[in-house]
Amino acid sequence: MLKRPVIFRMWQQEFRGYDAVHFRRDLLAGLTVAAVALPLALAFGVASQATAAAGLVTAIIAGFVIGALSGAPYQISGPTGAMSAVLVVIVAKHGLPGLWLAATLAGVMMLALGIFRLGAVINFIPAPVITGFTSGIALIIFIGQIDNFLGVKTPAADTAAQKAVGYFTQSIPLLNFQAILSALIVVATMVLLPRFKRTAILPAALIGIALATTAAWLLNWQVNIIGEVPGTIILEDRFQPTLDLLGTVGELVVPAAAIAALGAIESLLAGTVAGRMTDIKLNANQELIAQGVGNIVIPFFGGVPATAAIARITVGVKAGGATRLVSIIHSVALLLSALFLGAIIGRIPLAALAGVLMVTAFRMNEWHLIKFYVKRRLKSPTTVMVVTMLATVALDLTQAIIVGVILSLLLFISQVSRLSVVPTDVDWERLRQAGHPFTQQVGGIKVIYVTGPLFFGAANQLVSALDDMPPGRVIILSMRGVPLMDASGLHAIEQLWQNQIKRGGYLYLTGLQPAVQKLIQRAGLSEEIGKDKLLWSADQAINSAYALLTTIPPAEPSTADNLITEDIELDEMPLGVVKM
Repeated sequence: MLKRPVIFRMWQQEFRGYDAVHFRRDLLAGLTVAAVALPLALAFGVASQATAAAGLVTAIIAGFVIGALSGAPYQISGPTGAMSAVLVVIVAKHGLPGLWLAATLAGVMMLALGIFRLGAVINFIPAPVITGFTSGIALIIFIGQIDNFLGVKTPAADTAAQKAVGYFTQSIPLLNFQAILSALIVVATMVLLPRFKRTAILPAALIGIALATTAAWLLNWQVNIIGEVPGTIILEDRFQPTLDLLGTVGELVVPAAAIAALGAIESLLAGTVAGRMTDIKLNANQELIAQGVGNIVIPFFGGVPATAAIARITVGVKAGGATRLVSIIHSVALLLSALFLGAIIGRIPLAALAGVLMVTAFRMNEWHLIKFYVKRRLKSPTTVMVVTMLATVALDLTQAIIVGVILSLLLFISQVSRLSVVPTDVDWERLRQAGHPFTQQVGGIKVIYVTGPLFFGAANQLVSALDDMPPGRVIILSMRGVPLMDASGLHAIEQLWQNQIKRGGYLYLTGLQPAVQKLIQRAGLSEEIGKDKLLWSADQAINSAYALLTTIPPAEPSTADNLITEDIELDEMPLGVVKM
């Protein structure tokens, strides 16, 4: 018998006991989300180098398709600022037809990730990389809207960094102060309304756009506007596959992978945040399936790629929404706006949308994490964050993520490869005072405490440290603080054992963790060293070495240093062992 798809079980559980009270809550939440989503959809459509209508269509289709199939009841998808920053580069190189094909390929990739249950792979991207990437995208959006904010048109550039430099190295056309005023009206509204309790719940972006549009219309300001908004969700400019276009698939695989990676990351992160707010865990693989299906469908309507949008999700949750009907109701409201308010929407100044995007870009930054890294003086995360941010602005966005991940790995390897090697001699007097039955002092026994992973990045540190130490007839290597070891670490221990054999000495290994002990046994080194030389504590090894050296005369005089009485605070050190 075939197993029912996960989404059917989710629907059944989600709508069990659903009634008119729940519907009223979802209806109010859906309308509230629509008020927030309308200006953002228009703005992100323009920011993607498509049209405001394309952004609106994206929000409508994504709300229906992705919302119905999503991995949690609170997920609401649509065009986002992060995605628009990726799309700008793709449109500049391949045009809108290339964008639509790349979006479809990205949808297939995300669908495959979900079907093969690879949603957890996204969790391996370090948080500082995501924080830096988000800040870099915010800068790209901000820089990309400077022209609309100022009401000017400057030469295009390959990257946001080049565009920013151009404002200082090239002549700028005469500023349009009416456009600037339109943008400032929106910025002021979005900044000030949330500061007052009575107006905090109002859709500030929508109100700001309404005020700027009204002012521009009544005062006859000469500003660029959105223009005609078609009264349909199937746009004339949409994805229509042709043989010539399909021949460019090879060129668009990498851009498609960038869209898929960003869509997956943003959607799953949004779901994780919302999951904490609602105590409802996101089904990551189902969410990827929903995003995949949605992004395959959207280009055929003329829209741009969509992802889950944390701003809309948060509004829906705070407004009391409980099911995925919130997403569908918000789509219905946007559809009615497109069908009946197109003439009004078409008169919105582009500068007003620029104001929305600039404020949104500022708020996109994960300020709480940035403050945390800086306040706690976390140098490595801060470095990764800043480098990723700069790479995002200066390079291709996919390259920026790769740069950030590689830098994170290098810093991580550098940190975990710091090995602590502490050599000691045995204080026989203290041992006798503690009740150990040692009748004589035996020289040449050294206990060496090793702490940290013993792998390729740290093995040479152990070898170098031991080479710099005076040789001991018996070396007790305490490895209680070694959680893991690889072939390089194993080779270093074998080298130490062979050196001891050559000088007629002995090697004990103590405190082996299970993974380390298993590797030593599997390699056969435990048999060669002798299982009686693998003990749990340094105390046991000292007792064994004492018995060994008092019955077997030394091959040559011991060169061990004299006893040192300086104490050392190491929990795992046995009584009588002191630092050299």
